[in-house]
Amino acid sequence: MLDTAIVGGGLCGLALARGLESKGRDYVLFEARDRLGGRVLSVPSATAGTALDLGPTWFWPDIHPRMAHWVAELGLSSFPQHDGGEVLGLKEADGKIESLGSDPVHNGARRVAGGIAALIDAVAAPVPPERIKAGHVLARLEDRGDHVALHFQAGDATTVVEARRVVLAIPPRVVEERIAFEPPLGEDARAALQETPTWMAGEAKAVVAYPKAFWREAGKSGNGFARHEQAALGELFDACGAEPDQAALGGFVALSPQNRAAFKDGMPMLVQSQLVQFFGNEAETGEFHYQDWAAEPHTCATLDLERPDQHPEYANPRLTRPYWAGKLLFGSSETARYGGGYLEGALEAAHRLQEQLPALPTESNREPVERFSAWVATQRAGALDRYQKHLNHNLASQQRDQLTQRSLLETVEGLYREALVELDGLALDSRDVAVVNGRSDLTPPLLTPFMGFNEALIEAAVKFNQASCALSNFPVEHSPDAAYVQTIRRDLNAAWREFALAVNDRLLPATPPNLRLVDA
Repeated sequence: MLDTAIVGGGLCGLALARGLESKGRDYVLFEARDRLGGRVLSVPSATAGTALDLGPTWFWPDIHPRMAHWVAELGLSSFPQHDGGEVLGLKEADGKIESLGSDPVHNGARRVAGGIAALIDAVAAPVPPERIKAGHVLARLEDRGDHVALHFQAGDATTVVEARRVVLAIPPRVVEERIAFEPPLGEDARAALQETPTWMAGEAKAVVAYPKAFWREAGKSGNGFARHEQAALGELFDACGAEPDQAALGGFVALSPQNRAAFKDGMPMLVQSQLVQFFGNEAETGEFHYQDWAAEPHTCATLDLERPDQHPEYANPRLTRPYWAGKLLFGSSETARYGGGYLEGALEAAHRLQEQLPALPTESNREPVERFSAWVATQRAGALDRYQKHLNHNLASQQRDQLTQRSLLETVEGLYREALVELDGLALDSRDVAVVNGRSDLTPPLLTPFMGFNEALIEAAVKFNQASCALSNFPVEHSPDAAYVQTIRRDLNAAWREFALAVNDRLLPATPPNLRLVDA
């Protein structure tokens, strides 16, 4: 049986596969498309002599440290986005082009030489071809207790793959809309998936290559903004490669997904007409490339057709916790704690997933670890009831201060005590288990089922409090503010650290008597 199935061959899934490969883990990556990269798409241009990005194009080293590190680590070259020169604007369809000055637009953005697909190729390079299955569209997941069954459509054939753990490194809304779960996910998880927009999924991008960068010669930056309703492109930019003669102009299509579909055949003419309007007749003839991400079923869900006005807030804790007793994890850039929606977020999510995918226990330890995971899942399901009992007890005993804080702490501390008792009763064999930097290799798989527990319980408790009549006379408890919740979070995190250390201590081999420290 497969240890880990990664579904999604974008940057997140590939970075995770690369990490598992470096550790000698058992995994297979499944990708619905016939290519890798997901939303990264760089197309070759004979005219420009380089690849042109129709998906993500930029990263900002100052705020995207993982991207900067990976680009350097993989030996790739990057170059600054061209911003020098005049910025142009157009407010009316039949109006005059006006100068918007020459201030930089892209705030220190950099590009990867050869296109962002060069990053994808470099990340995927160590992953053996037999570890990648393209053309596999996931239709259904089935929890079978000690493993998950994945039902794929591969061409005309239906394939079932069994794996002990599954990572869905695909956009959350696509997961919710396109994949069936047996048993169904809970309402909280489904809501989290639906509420997480796929960044840029409803957008389209056009890039036109030219023999030379004539706009630069005329003192223009290539940056431009059209703010009228008839505009084909809302934002224009210089899309040249690392060398000035790798000439191209790019733009984000202003038309709605519905209008883009209606005017699909005429899109080259609409785009190039606007480029002529901004940059002159030399822009009339070029090599046209276009990608409408809203028409890409593995990127854009129905809810994504309504494009957000600004960058969404990501980092939903319900998308970073494991489900199905640790067997199901969500990935993709939109699940990242930092950099969500960007390439940075994809790498951050991959890093988090590697931490949540410890080496599976040996055959002799697998059954007790799975039994413990199932026990934890049962306790998590009843945690809110335990909280309510502690809350009612504290109310009945005239406790009035920090009711929520006290009751939540009593809940998690009680569960952790019981977990240690449960752990002591497991028939674990630690004789051949490695200990690295003081941590047993058995510790991560035993702690994984608890991931996200604190946040989930806090969220459920706050929701319960807000609907509780008994707490209506306690405003601080009835609707806890952010500062109070943060204080609770610190207490619960401290309890978690103590518990994690206690688990690890129980798994370490006994220290030989001659090495024990003795108080003087």
